[in-house]
Amino acid sequence: MATRTQARNAVLGILYAYDIGNHTAIEEATQILEEKKIRHKQQDFALGLIQGVLTNLENLDTLINTHLKEWDISRLGRIECSILRLGAYELCYTQTDAPIVINEAIELGKIYGDENAPRLINGVLDSIQKLTKTTNTQNLEDTQ
Repeated sequence: MATRTQARNAVLGILYAYDIGNHTAIEEATQILEEKKIRHKQQDFALGLIQGVLTNLENLDTLINTHLKEWDISRLGRIECSILRLGAYELCYTQTDAPIVINEAIELGKIYGDENAPRLINGVLDSIQKLTKTTNTQNLEDTQ
């Protein structure tokens, strides 16, 4: 049985392929996941991440761009951009604990990104996590 780490790894490959112009990767996502032996709950998890990132792509890019200090998202490597989109989506739209999301993204950066990718990914996602934590806390206080 596949783990969420393996599912995220496969999702990253699909998002990266999509980002560099292979739009059929999305149509073939289920088949790609099956080939990687990502099935059942983990496949549902992976497909949800893919759909979520693509549905919220503009918002995610704007959010990431806001947290890139002295950089612009267009200057990022495509793999680093895909990792940040996946991480930002999980932080903002899922219930996965922030330390898990950030750690998984850093590990993907170590494997696929350049030597500075883990530090960049950590900084951006930590900044986003602090913002979402503050926003969620304010929303909870507003409802009380």
